[in-house]
Amino acid sequence: MNVVGAMSAVGWAVIVVALGASAVLSVLAYLRPRPIHLWPAAGTLALAIVAASTVPDDVPMVAAPLVGLLGMVVAVFGGSPAAATALQLAMGSSTPPGAHGGILVAVRSDEPTPPGVAPVRREVLRGGLTIGVLERLASAGTIIAGFPEGLAIVVAVKGVGRFTELEAPEARERFIIGTFASLIWACAAALAVHLAIR
Repeated sequence: MNVVGAMSAVGWAVIVVALGASAVLSVLAYLRPRPIHLWPAAGTLALAIVAASTVPDDVPMVAAPLVGLLGMVVAVFGGSPAAATALQLAMGSSTPPGAHGGILVAVRSDEPTPPGVAPVRREVLRGGLTIGVLERLASAGTIIAGFPEGLAIVVAVKGVGRFTELEAPEARERFIIGTFASLIWACAAALAVHLAIR
């Protein structure tokens, strides 16, 4: 085996191990949301991106499907804890959670709320976890498939679907921060795959 072949084998081993570790940590962070799982998942994902950008173009036959699968697992499962962490850092616990995964916002009314009476609230942004999984699956899939323009379609569909719920400022902020964090995570995982199997 020549030097280039040895470097290529080491590079592919680093990509597979880094993506595998990131996949395991992403699933752990999804099932047990703790920063102790998310930050190492982000670090190993960054390592996979760096390794993928330096590996030669000769893709081993087994590596492409394995790297693609690991990248999709990282994209889909790691995005939710990434979004939750970004929301916690940006907003803390300023918005009360709803019973169905959304947040509670005050209902707009022309009449002021009497003193001592809690304002009427409604739940918005319900189903965010499921929508996020589908969003990341579609986003990572479009990048891996070499169709990054598909990201515009994903963002547009999500924005149109949530438009009526974005009246309250806290809902808009949560929607923007959560969507960006989720998309950035999914795009980073897809980038590692795209660079590796280009």
